[in-house]
Amino acid sequence: MRSLGLDIHIPFCKAKCIYCDFYSLPRAEGQMDAYVSALTAQLAAWRERTADCTVDTVYFGGGTPSYLGPDRLRRLLDAVFQSYRVAPGAEITLEANPDSAQDISALRQLHDAGFDRLSLGMQSADDAELRRIGRVHTHAQTVRAVENARAAGFDNLSLDLIYGLPEQTMTRWQANLDAALALAPEHLSCYGLKVEEGTPLFARRERFTLPDDDAQADMYLSAVGLLARQGYEQYEISNFCRPGQASRHNSRYWTLAEYLGFGPGAHSDFGGERFALARDLDAYLAGHIVYSECSAPSARERETERVMLALRTTRGVAADTLPEAARCILESCKAHGLARFSSGSYALTPRGFLVSNAIIVDILGDGALTELFSAFLRLYF
Repeated sequence: MRSLGLDIHIPFCKAKCIYCDFYSLPRAEGQMDAYVSALTAQLAAWRERTADCTVDTVYFGGGTPSYLGPDRLRRLLDAVFQSYRVAPGAEITLEANPDSAQDISALRQLHDAGFDRLSLGMQSADDAELRRIGRVHTHAQTVRAVENARAAGFDNLSLDLIYGLPEQTMTRWQANLDAALALAPEHLSCYGLKVEEGTPLFARRERFTLPDDDAQADMYLSAVGLLARQGYEQYEISNFCRPGQASRHNSRYWTLAEYLGFGPGAHSDFGGERFALARDLDAYLAGHIVYSECSAPSARERETERVMLALRTTRGVAADTLPEAARCILESCKAHGLARFSSGSYALTPRGFLVSNAIIVDILGDGALTELFSAFLRLYF
């Protein structure tokens, strides 16, 4: 049986964060029931084409999926089980904002329905930082959300943090890390702030003092060091976990495993094709499945992606699968502390991760492949 992951996009949010470039729609509660029906129909439509697949990861992302409420989310998860062969022990993740995880009863319903992993958008432990970036929760709500999740039975909890926030200092970032560690999550994702064109943050960027690249690099390295000392393993540039608690779904992206995306803005990689649904909620609710892009990467392009993605992970890439020129570049990186060689594989060090894009472009060499790499980063990272 082929392994398959499902990526279910829920675009609804209470408010749009000023840095967010994802497809999300605030204040659209009146469309939630219709959206659940549309998703259920799309899930069922893929049943026959996935008959030889076993689903071992399901990810409800957004947006803020938890705003759908337990009844709608349970209906969607039931639809997954009705339309697909779901493996015993499948990882089923729900993203939630802390303010929408304040009801223990609702969380218990979600856990009982089959959700076994909760990913909370903590982002910061400083309420002033949270307000500055348009978050609608407080740190007290994050603490309460974690307590509630534990009481509801969740034993696999992830927290998201952002470094390089407007006006953020190293001291403040380290305090955020300490606050996150105090909550004892099984998994932490630490992302550097990106100022994306078209976001409110981009329009207001001159109003803020933003940490520069060197400051962000120092924040990143401080997180890597602290988390290692606290027993967390780094397994990808931005992701850290207790032993054995890596996100199985996100790992699909870095190993080119197959996954299907549902809902407007969702991406898929299935059957040798890569495609994305248009960011158009109205069309989706009307039953029009419109694709904004579709491609069938060549064997050469897939190999480029394999190397590129492997170098984002701490497992790295097997040396005997690389051409001589690539090995020479990675040997040079090793001499400068940017890469390491172990058990027949090259992997980047934390300092190497900071300049990984430049290293990968150097390895690719070919201008066309470099453009492919850049396009891939824009789409998925």
